[in-house]
Parts: sequence; C-alpha cells; structure tokens
Amino acid sequence: MRWLFFHIKNTLIQSVIGTLLIASLISVSYAQVRSSGNYQIQSDSINFGGGLSNSASYELESTGGEIATGPSDSNSYSLRAGYQQMQEVYLSMTAPSNVFMTPDIGGLVGGESNGSTSVNVMTDSPSGYSLTIVAENNPAMQKGVDTIADYSPVAADPDTWFATGATEAHFGFSPYGPDTVTRFLEDSGSCNQVAGSASTTACWDGLSTSEAMIATDTNANHPTGATTTVYFKVGVGGSVGLTAGYYYATTTLTALPL
Repeated sequence: MRWLFFHIKNTLIQSVIGTLLIASLISVSYAQVRSSGNYQIQSDSINFGGGLSNSASYELESTGGEIATGPSDSNSYSLRAGYQQMQEVYLSMTAPSNVFMTPDIGGLVGGESNGSTSVNVMTDSPSGYSLTIVAENNPAMQKGVDTIADYSPVAADPDTWFATGATEAHFGFSPYGPDTVTRFLEDSGSCNQVAGSASTTACWDGLSTSEAMIATDTNANHPTGATTTVYFKVGVGGSVGLTAGYYYATTTLTALPL
C-alpha cells in the first residue's frame, strides 16, 4: 500500500498519496484466429471429440484427439501446447512509490503542490491490458473530518488547465503515457480528443470511488511493457483557511489483461 500525504503546518500544506497496487491475473485471453464483423473464434482445434459440458455444480471444457499437448518447461521457456493449454496469459505491474507532494502551501496565501507516481504494465495477452485508478474515500484527500474536494472540471471533459479560485481547494490527477486513454488526450486546447496526444501538464480530472480507466492497449507489449505516470496536484486558494495538519489520499491502481 502506498500513501499520499498532504500537510498543513503553521499555515503550510503538504500531502501524500497512497497507492494500493493490484495486478489482476486471469487465465483467459481474447485474441482470435478468425473473425468477422459480428463474431470471433478465439482459437480452433482439429480433434475427434470434446466440447462444453455442464451441470448445476460443474462445467467441463474438453478436447480429444490432439497430439503432443500439455505443458513443457525448461530454465528459459515454458510451452503450453494444445487447445486447452494455451489460454493462460502473463501480466505484471511494477509497484508505485509513495507520493510526497511538494512544495508546502501557505495556508494564508494559497498555492499548488505537486507529485507523481509511475507504473509499468507488461503482458503477453494478444488483446492487451487495461489500467484503472480509484480512490478509497470520497473526497479522496482527507484529514479526520477535514477534507479537500476532488477536482471538478468545468465541463464533462477534463480541463487542460488546473484552475483554482481564491475560495477553492481541490485535488486532481492527470495520467501520462503511451497508452493513455482518449479522455486524457489533448489537442488544440481540448481534452478527450481521439487525435490528441498525452501531456504531462494537461487534462486534469478529479478522483472518484468509481474506477476510471487511464491507460489501455489492445496488443501484447511483452517484454518491454508500457509506463504510465499519474500526476497529482493540490490547489488551495488564499481565502480558504484549511485546518493545519497532514492530509492523506489512498488510491488503487488495477491492471487487467484483456
């Protein structure tokens, strides 16, 4: 578990974000050997029997007649041969670091505090992966009964600027990487642009207790993987008067093979 702290001390504010790492592994990928506009055949087999059998308590998927099937391993390689063996996929995600937001923010004059954390997701799933983020609390940044609001964009799409009024205090995030989803891509001063590009300073949004996808790829990226950096920012207006102390936010990053 990783934390994000935010501290107000002697009218100064700091923060730390905690990120819980979840790399979920499943045993089915969704690549296909044949496809049309309406259907996909994930994998096929030449055999003399088998199929799906089920009852109220059990389900069996079987094949009969395939040659040289089963697992084979060496020091460097693992082979899963055959229709029933090959559906296993590999996924890994590096652990994000604790985020200590800097600089301190003067409680009487306001300001901004920044931090970031990065994860690398690697998978051999032919259909790729997805990466989501979710906050543990609502709002995400808290200190006992004191809270800092989640950032709220002006419109439905994220903001290309992080704007803080004199009476506002809020906490937002912006993902950056080669697989950043369309919602966080910017073009010509607007976010959620299909032809846009990821930016380290654009497309700010607020965290939520509902998962939000921040990166995805529809192809395998083994063995290099793809790195996504999540930038965090706290903005405090000069007329807010927040209670002094450390503020904390905990988020969860989840990677899934597709």
